[in-house]
Amino acid sequence: MVGRDLRFAYREGHDVLHGVTLELAPGERVAVAVSSAPPEAVTAVRELAGLGPGARLTPDQTGRMSFALGTRNYDRAIARAGANYSNAAQLAEARPDDAVLSEEAADSAARDAAERVWIIDPLDGTYEYGSGRSDWAVHVALWERTKGRADGGELTAAAISLPDEGLVFCTDLPAPLPAAATGRPLRIVASRSRPPAGLDAVADAMASTWAELGGPPSAEVVQVGSAGAKVARLLAGRAEVYLHDSGFYEWDVAAPLAVARAAGLHAGHLDGSQVMFNQRPPYVANLAVCRPELVEALAHAVRHLRPRGS
Repeated sequence: MVGRDLRFAYREGHDVLHGVTLELAPGERVAVAVSSAPPEAVTAVRELAGLGPGARLTPDQTGRMSFALGTRNYDRAIARAGANYSNAAQLAEARPDDAVLSEEAADSAARDAAERVWIIDPLDGTYEYGSGRSDWAVHVALWERTKGRADGGELTAAAISLPDEGLVFCTDLPAPLPAAATGRPLRIVASRSRPPAGLDAVADAMASTWAELGGPPSAEVVQVGSAGAKVARLLAGRAEVYLHDSGFYEWDVAAPLAVARAAGLHAGHLDGSQVMFNQRPPYVANLAVCRPELVEALAHAVRHLRPRGS
């Protein structure tokens, strides 16, 4: 069977897929993943995350295809304020009607009624950046208002870049998750400065599930800086679980969560509920990200986390 000039749109007149030709053998199936964001928005996300005209696809050490940073790679001399000014200036010029929610700028009432809100952290992982480490990241996400949704809208495009590691992960071009790395202990990534209380108990509780998947009956906790860098570890098969229980802001988690979901990872609150964005205040209480094989085990294991201050 051959299909030519195939197209798809979530809304009439706004194609997100067009001009596609598919040739299928008898019994063959194909799944096509598309972004609900318009192409120009996806392009803006990539550019703000650090992908310039010189961007290209190259295989990394794991053999998966990842974006290598092009001509707009961040120089170590750029500080938070400069990076945020650059992003804000680009958005103001290209999309004057859009609102921006950023760590480095005052919150604006404009986002309460805006149809589109850019949620940006120009430098997540200040300590790591200043220490010369590579586990800092740039987060860019686009939230769009959607009628009928209880939370008002959804993330439609996002990217996280790790400039010092030469990687960018985008929602519009998610790579398949690598096979579970069962040749080593289960790996949980957590905050360097604020790891969840009771995390060792969670690791012990999940070790048996890891063994059922073919790994050794053990688990280890690894400290990683930026939330984007933590999610990148899962996307590259270098970790399986990311937990955070002490709260952060929307710019810390919007892009990492959207990119994680696009790649097939589970991402939500510790209780499994959905994380909502463009809220007031822009605060996210906690976050759990894991491989799909571990969702049920993680739901049981997080009961070992102790409330802060106990």
